[in-house]
Amino acid sequence: MAAALVRLYALPLTRIVELTDEHISRDQEHTYLAVNQHPFVLPPKLARLIDDQLRHSTPRHSTTAGRRYLLPGQSPGRPRNPLGLADTLRHHGLPARAARNTAMMDALADLPPMVIADLLGIHPKTAERWATLAGENWSEYLSSLK
Repeated sequence: MAAALVRLYALPLTRIVELTDEHISRDQEHTYLAVNQHPFVLPPKLARLIDDQLRHSTPRHSTTAGRRYLLPGQSPGRPRNPLGLADTLRHHGLPARAARNTAMMDALADLPPMVIADLLGIHPKTAERWATLAGENWSEYLSSLK
């Protein structure tokens, strides 16, 4: 599940481990993951994985506010450690940093850096640097907004 969130949405592991059941919503057609108040549609298989994870979580996996972490840690009421999660993913041949970098480049091919910055909660200058690395020139788009 964590690897899919990295690869699909360029989310850092530090953000993924903080996700709770409160970040998940549903309508009649889709399941959504809210990141920075922006709902992303989840693919059906990933939605089922998250539902299964939440269904099998125990009260000890809940926060003090009663929310359940999608990736609970070993300590009650705490999320999984992002460094340990990175090690686990790497052990299974899923390097999180490389996957996130690729996902960020892909996202910037479709959306302007300011939109990516807002969606992912990163600094606009960081998104601009990523766009430069990706070779995307959004200056024409930005000038049309003035």
